[in-house]
Amino acid sequence: MKPLSQFNKDDVNVSSIETIFNGFFTIHKYQFTHALFNGGVSELITREILERGHAVAILPYDPITDSVLLIEQIRIGALASKNSPWLLECIAGMAEGSEDYEFVARKEAKEEAGLELDKLIYMRSYLSSPGGTTERLYLYLALADLSEAGGVYGLAAEGEDIKVHVMPLDEALARLDNEEIDNAATVISLQWLALNKARI
Repeated sequence: MKPLSQFNKDDVNVSSIETIFNGFFTIHKYQFTHALFNGGVSELITREILERGHAVAILPYDPITDSVLLIEQIRIGALASKNSPWLLECIAGMAEGSEDYEFVARKEAKEEAGLELDKLIYMRSYLSSPGGTTERLYLYLALADLSEAGGVYGLAAEGEDIKVHVMPLDEALARLDNEEIDNAATVISLQWLALNKARI
């Protein structure tokens, strides 16, 4: 299918990128102009962009028991809008510059849930919030035996304290429906599985 937009990256002119913060994350200040729908070029635009790199998220699924594995950990960014900032999520981690996303998926599954992954099925990728960050997430479904899964994991050196939950897919979807599960990677992954389970 032909792309809908008449524009591409050649229609953007970036005049400068300046690092204005470099800590746990990096923030760059972009100055750019771009083509306009009615012709011509925009005025100079300034935007601060969070540069956190790309990430991988994994939803382990046991087709024998029709169950999924989700992890629970604190997310301080949720404190402002949720009663509890301990979220149910997919396993996830930063790619740290690697483009071997399956390797990253397997490493994170071992660190965050003690899981050795076999078959990985690519679901999709998406831009997490392109108005403010360059981050793209790559989502995978992992077919796994979850009968022995459970426990508390994470790397103490990274401040991780992660509890593993295994639950029927129907329960996970109910928790999605009542908005207990409300982080994008997990929402998209569970919806993808619900839509595609018949062909898995």
